[in-house]
Amino acid sequence: MKLGMSSYSLANAIHSGEMTILDVMQWTKDLGGEHIEIVPVGYTLTDNPQLVEDIVNKANELELDISNYAIGADFLSGDEAAFDKEVERVKKEVDIAHQLGVKRMRHDVSFKPPHEASIEQFDQDLPQIVKACQIIADYAKQYDIVTSLENHGFYLQASDRINLIIAKVDRPNFGHTLDTGNFVCVDEDPVSAVQKCLTNISMLHVKDFYIRPASHANPGEGWFGSAAGNYLRGAITGHGDLPLADILKVVKDSGYDGFVSIEFEGMEECKQASKISFQNIKKLWESL
Repeated sequence: MKLGMSSYSLANAIHSGEMTILDVMQWTKDLGGEHIEIVPVGYTLTDNPQLVEDIVNKANELELDISNYAIGADFLSGDEAAFDKEVERVKKEVDIAHQLGVKRMRHDVSFKPPHEASIEQFDQDLPQIVKACQIIADYAKQYDIVTSLENHGFYLQASDRINLIIAKVDRPNFGHTLDTGNFVCVDEDPVSAVQKCLTNISMLHVKDFYIRPASHANPGEGWFGSAAGNYLRGAITGHGDLPLADILKVVKDSGYDGFVSIEFEGMEECKQASKISFQNIKKLWESL
């Protein structure tokens, strides 16, 4: 297992100007991380070839792997012309992934709020979702890049939907960036959901949440609702309510030994929270 950091975990420090992505890479290496996942939040790469080059050079200097390039995308936001335009945009992002030297790239597919994310709507949209993922995976094949989608965003968050998309895309270089925490956003048991997705993992995000039932008084700022109305808040990994020992044991017992990224999105100061998260997961994985 190679434990590292998603740059998304330090997004608040990047947004505030306290850190650059190069600072995040140095910080991750100093922490003992073996890789960095590049998530362009708080900075952009599509219009900044110099930054792409700087990231590659920094990674070489630090002997820090760049594990994954993760971007947003929405292939369901308009008509056929909009679809084609989004496909071409994401292809250019694949080119950037190649420039970064990564062999894994996560792209989103679409986002819908829970009240629009019915199984009927999913069934209607599935052919277009599959088509988009096939086109991008086929384009990425020239670079030997494995593309993937992630279980997040309510619409494509449940394990069965993820697995069905991967089966229908049917490409050897298309898989699943598996997030340990996000299944609870659609009120799915995370241990059983992870078990169902083990054969498709391209890389792993470790995240934690505090969870309160819908019957609980609204906890207020920082909390958001699951699909069924339960209350969730991002937590320091190991401080929340997810059964992370059970989840990671399932993953480790499956033989997975690839990249693992800490992904923190809570209210605490991000550097301290990400450091504690990293240390907790390193100890937990070694104890399993």
